[in-house]
Amino acid sequence: MAGTNPRAARIAALIQRVIASSIERELHDKRLINITITEVRVTNDLQIAKVYWTQYGHQGKEAGERKRAQQALDQAKGHLRTLVGRKAGLRLTPQLQFVFDEVPGEAHEIEDILVMARKRDEELAKARANAQYAGDVDPYKHDDKPAQDADDDGFDDFDDDADDGFGDAEDFRIA
Repeated sequence: MAGTNPRAARIAALIQRVIASSIERELHDKRLINITITEVRVTNDLQIAKVYWTQYGHQGKEAGERKRAQQALDQAKGHLRTLVGRKAGLRLTPQLQFVFDEVPGEAHEIEDILVMARKRDEELAKARANAQYAGDVDPYKHDDKPAQDADDDGFDDFDDDADDGFGDAEDFRIA
């Protein structure tokens, strides 16, 4: 797609500007009201340009408006391709494919989910602030022994070189 070829990326940006301005200024189709061209991706061989678009619709009528806008874009495809060819000055003008962009709608859904999660977190924080333990504060058993000295670890300190009367390991070899 356009990410690997710099020329394809430049042509995609040009196509996006031409189509967006043409929809706004030259195409006087009421079905194309509130259309936004979000992205254009051109194949590396410059044969196909996928034009991603979205539409701000009226509540409850989005599906019908989207379908009518798709029909209007498909009908205007030839005219828009001609305009792109004039502006781009290419030997071969890419075929235009219009694809409805689902990302903005999904982004709103994700934002709503995040808002609900923040509300739940705030409620949990409030409940946690006033919460008390069901049992003891420290449920673990502790011995009531006084703290031992750092040097008194329960083991006798010994020096291997000291003569303790037992002899060395050499004295206990089996012949």
